[in-house]
Amino acid sequence: MTKILTGGVGKAQVADTVGELGIDGLEVSVSSDMDAAMKLRMGQADYYLGTCHTGAGASLGVLLGVLGSATCHTFGRGIPSAAEVTALLEDGKRVFGFGMDQISETAPVIAQAIAAHGR
Repeated sequence: MTKILTGGVGKAQVADTVGELGIDGLEVSVSSDMDAAMKLRMGQADYYLGTCHTGAGASLGVLLGVLGSATCHTFGRGIPSAAEVTALLEDGKRVFGFGMDQISETAPVIAQAIAAHGR
């Protein structure tokens, strides 16, 4: 089971959006930034999806500080393609930030890429 934690301003909406996809093998739950950072660091979670107004700062601030830039990526206000997310996953990225007004477009792309990456 792949565990995805959500955080930031739109954390509940991201969790709902990913959960509604009904992807087998993905478990999604709402978290705080610090709790998510610790769970990722200790291997109790696999990925984090964070949102803020711009998708470029507060969505990942704590996780970037705790886990480092090699693990984190922000899409800002852009909507990623499946190929882009897959390349980032292959590069070791586990923490993704994006704008809260992009949730319905971005969260499914990331979740589906994570599910495909885990197979």
